[in-house]
Amino acid sequence: MARHRPAPPTRFLRIRQDRGHTVLDLRGEIDIVAEVEVVPHLDAATSDPECRVVIDLTRVEFLDASGLRLLYRARRRVLEQHGSLHLVCADAPTLRVLRITGLARLLPPRPTLDAVLDRPEAAPGPV
Repeated sequence: MARHRPAPPTRFLRIRQDRGHTVLDLRGEIDIVAEVEVVPHLDAATSDPECRVVIDLTRVEFLDASGLRLLYRARRRVLEQHGSLHLVCADAPTLRVLRITGLARLLPPRPTLDAVLDRPEAAPGPV
């Protein structure tokens, strides 16, 4: 598996390695402006075979269709690489959007990053 150097932070994204996973920490309002900035970093993080990715929505204040498109894109790319993808989210309005759109069934969210990384085998699994 190729190692990516940590990406410089953007207004909407921080990327780090944690316990063998690439953590994409989305923040702020995830809309079309954020999507344009985040896509190249998301694509880099999901390009390796058997990549292990966590998308953390803890610091997201707003998520629209562009944000959902980012999550579906990450899922598709990770599936193509036979990797794993986990989602962290405990915010009630964001969880509601994930449930309404059916994304919560495809990427069952965990309430904390530790809930995923301390026991990834017990997390709602590889995609």
